[in-house]
Amino acid sequence: MFKSVGLVSRYDKPQALKLSDTLAEYLAQKGLKVYIDDSLAGSITSKEQFIPLADMQTDFIITIGGDGTILRAAITAPKPETPLLTINMGVRGFLTEIEPQDAFTAVDRILKGDYHIEKSTKMAVCAGKETLPDALNDVVISTGEPSKILYAEICKNGKPLLKCQADGLIVSTQTGSTGYSLSAGGPVLDPEVDAFVLTPICSLTVFHSLVFPADSILTFNVLKEKMLLLIDGNYRKQISTDELTVKVTKSKNVTSFIRFETSFYDRLRNRLFFKGTE
Repeated sequence: MFKSVGLVSRYDKPQALKLSDTLAEYLAQKGLKVYIDDSLAGSITSKEQFIPLADMQTDFIITIGGDGTILRAAITAPKPETPLLTINMGVRGFLTEIEPQDAFTAVDRILKGDYHIEKSTKMAVCAGKETLPDALNDVVISTGEPSKILYAEICKNGKPLLKCQADGLIVSTQTGSTGYSLSAGGPVLDPEVDAFVLTPICSLTVFHSLVFPADSILTFNVLKEKMLLLIDGNYRKQISTDELTVKVTKSKNVTSFIRFETSFYDRLRNRLFFKGTE
């Protein structure tokens, strides 16, 4: 039985802010303790408690926005992660489950137990000896400068595979295979394929995507100067040390999505193709 809920929303869209206000009131009327991401303080009029997303120890979290809002919640929320109900207020919203007009019905269904959980694999990321946030979608490795090529050695389970020259490298999960990796020419992975995809960005060598079992230990040794890591488009880490090494493995954490009728292939058919900017 859910007793508390977190509310996370994009703050640059009036419709999202309005829905956040009305939904917070509706959730409170249903007897739930409501916690609102403090980035919305001053933007909505709700009297519910505002707290940092990193402190949301709630039974589930509602996101109002697109994939960016979902990724922000997945990277910031306390671990182990609480399930996410995702409302589409984005451009594409591939990961989202429902449209805004269905928000209140969805809440009622959740409180009745009429839903199922879809779990998505995440990647654990280390740079040198430093542990970085898990990635739900992807890890991008680059020099951080468009005019400079990334020189990197790629290893699997400690054994060198190849060296590459490219603008960057994208390591993605099954979930992330429909995002940046796909735009760079990578394949879409069925969620039942337990694997990661490595896709180069504008490679100078004859190197296309590689698919690795998810139990692989992937190591990237950057051979020159410095590197920039970008995790899920939210976390940035500029590294300039003697040890320019990134290790990617399967995380013990997962992201759980509250789903109703939609499936991966429903979302693939209906949302993969670009529909505009509004």
